[in-house]
Amino acid sequence: MTTTEVDKLKKIAEDASHELAEASAGEALAWTAEMFGDSWIVASNMQDALLIDLAVQAKPDVDVLFLETGYHFAETIGTRDAVATVYPDINVVNALPDQTVAEQDASEGPRLFEREPDRCCHLRKVIPLRRTLSRYDAWVTGVRRVDAPTRANTPIVTWDERNGLVKINPIAGWTDEEFDEYITEHGILQNPLVSDGYPSIGCAPCTAKVAPGADPRSGRWAGQNKTECGLHA
Repeated sequence: MTTTEVDKLKKIAEDASHELAEASAGEALAWTAEMFGDSWIVASNMQDALLIDLAVQAKPDVDVLFLETGYHFAETIGTRDAVATVYPDINVVNALPDQTVAEQDASEGPRLFEREPDRCCHLRKVIPLRRTLSRYDAWVTGVRRVDAPTRANTPIVTWDERNGLVKINPIAGWTDEEFDEYITEHGILQNPLVSDGYPSIGCAPCTAKVAPGADPRSGRWAGQNKTECGLHA
């Protein structure tokens, strides 16, 4: 991407950050589809299909990014496959790390996720994400301000300096109640692990059940000084 193209995208993000500051999810996604055509992608960890359900209303054949880390729960892979069946026009883009888990174990040592979780996330999430996003002008995420203190100021539209493209967070302002209400009213496909005590789902070795009433993200990297995988913070 040339400097001129980057500057143009930055200007789009800057203008939209003001114009869409109070936009609904539908309005933000309709703007995204109109502005970027085929050059945008929706990121999903396959915890549920809420964001995908919203996105297909703006673009039925939208690309959906799934980070295939090699460490996912079987239920997460099953949810990904079910989503592809429920929304047959979408294109699921499986972003793969450079190495399989076995190859990483051989080069980095076994159980890197325990010894150096930041490096493991970098190798298996951050690098594949950046490589995939380099083919697009914008990406859409399901980040919400209530998810964690690190996400409290999440805007609807912003310039993603780290990945070099426009970032849209259409449900940034949604409360947990609004989120759950949409899932119930629209019969949204949801990872079965959610009802089994996993309100925030990542890779299996780094995700634990959460006690009732506890912080939903407390089950991510439990016992470690880590709260983000590096994709959004």
